[in-house]
Amino acid sequence: MTEDSITFYMRSKIWIEDQNGKVVFGLGRYRILDAVERLGSLQAAAKELKMSYRAIWGRITATEKRIGKPLLIKDSQGSRLTPLAEALLKQFRRIRVIVESEANDAFDDLMAAHLDG
Repeated sequence: MTEDSITFYMRSKIWIEDQNGKVVFGLGRYRILDAVERLGSLQAAAKELKMSYRAIWGRITATEKRIGKPLLIKDSQGSRLTPLAEALLKQFRRIRVIVESEANDAFDDLMAAHLDG
């Protein structure tokens, strides 16, 4: 590969923390809730994400504790998202699109020309 063919990309990560610097919501929790929504079960979500059930449950309960509201409804058929969890998925998706778009625009405007040969 020659230097002329190198392409650079801007990458960014976003997450929400509480006042103590503890993660409340981010891409990991998004993926967990998305998997639970699609699969209807924490166990199935854990398997798909290659995580232990305990790890997934720990992250969900930590977020529930930090926000003071439930994210899951567990019943005899598995687990489903609360309306709050559904809203968090939708709004986090929107925030990611906005942040990534703005970051890409800033990169193009401010740095891309300096990295081009």
